[in-house]
Amino acid sequence: MAFPRRMVVGISGASGVVYGVRALQALKALGIETHLVMSRSAEMTLAYETDLKVKDVHALAAVVHPIHDVGASIASGSFRTMGMLVAPCSIRTLSEVAYGQTTSLLTRAADVVLKERRRLVLMVRESPLHLGHLRAMAAACEAGAVIAPPMPAFYADPRSIDDIVDHSVGRCLDLFDLDTDLVKRWGEAPAGEKPQRARRRTRRS
Repeated sequence: MAFPRRMVVGISGASGVVYGVRALQALKALGIETHLVMSRSAEMTLAYETDLKVKDVHALAAVVHPIHDVGASIASGSFRTMGMLVAPCSIRTLSEVAYGQTTSLLTRAADVVLKERRRLVLMVRESPLHLGHLRAMAAACEAGAVIAPPMPAFYADPRSIDDIVDHSVGRCLDLFDLDTDLVKRWGEAPAGEKPQRARRRTRRS
């Protein structure tokens, strides 16, 4: 049986809350039923980094689950989804997922996705990384997660922060086989245009 067009979206307290917001917008445009779980730290970060209110983000999701509601549908493997995107993913969230020490619905839902062998994509947002961070990434990867830090792709010739955010979010949604109009794909171009090529830039001394 095909999985329902339903995805869990987690927003943790790392910098880059805009990635989660943009993912919700893109998924809504695709007609995907989204189940949002947002940490308290994420709500604080939202106030620091955007002009949005928590209710504005909640309005983008089909269903919103309180962070401590361990009885929520997404806490059970019998609730079928396409998987889960955590955008952004804090190091604490990464570590809980990597070592199975879940303390909230966000990390419980991620653990469920892993145990059910569904796709879990973690947009880890931290730099620089020490050895403990790298080991946690390796452990999460070995458990089945995809580590997808939101790194800009300059071949897409971004002209704004929105362009950079869109490309990173679009590439993460690619991992769920969801095609959006957010990605400028290498070697592809809209009808009537030449295929995209990298710009050669030189630095003048």
